[in-house]
Amino acid sequence: MPTIVCASVKGGAGKSTLAVNLAAEYLRRKHRVLIVDADPQGTARVWSEVAAERQLPAPTVVAMGKDMHRAGQLDRIAAAFDVVIIDCPGRDGAVVRAALMVADLVLVPCGASPADAWALQQSLELIDEARSLRPELDARVVITRRRATNLGKNARNDLAACGVPLLGVELAERVAYQLAMGEGRGVTSMTGQAEAVREIRDLTNAVDALLTENHDAASSVAHVA
Repeated sequence: MPTIVCASVKGGAGKSTLAVNLAAEYLRRKHRVLIVDADPQGTARVWSEVAAERQLPAPTVVAMGKDMHRAGQLDRIAAAFDVVIIDCPGRDGAVVRAALMVADLVLVPCGASPADAWALQQSLELIDEARSLRPELDARVVITRRRATNLGKNARNDLAACGVPLLGVELAERVAYQLAMGEGRGVTSMTGQAEAVREIRDLTNAVDALLTENHDAASSVAHVA
């Protein structure tokens, strides 16, 4: 049961967009999916309520906070699911730290501008802090709101030097993501949005590959030990 955390201290980076679309695609692939909405804004919860009102399929969504890593909290609920996705708040370090204590993979969304790249530092410091306790914790920066400009290319260069690898899949700045959020669905269930659909499916495949690689590596180490 892998746990994926979407975390960034910068507001508007695309955490909730990443979380709900990834969750919706896993659900489409017949996985049992749990979203932990740890953000007081409650974007994932509102999204799931809209889905319920429209009688659309949606993952289970629960609200949890800074105690989620304690025994009997998230671990008790998560056992019934195939994948858990945690949507973290922007600036509540205690909640982010708790999420990192249960994460297998951290996705750090970042806009495609130098200013967005510079704002990553605090997020990466929290990940480094968690790795001092959990060296196996994996993390990737995910470029969101990609633009086909030199500015975006310069941002990639800045991000490549940040110390956390870039995920090979990027999300473009698309109206489709806003429309899907407002309709209580993931973009992969929409028609006429082929490019957005491709991005989220490629993203999910990339995440699956990382989780499998990390699991196999951990199993190999355990076998040797």
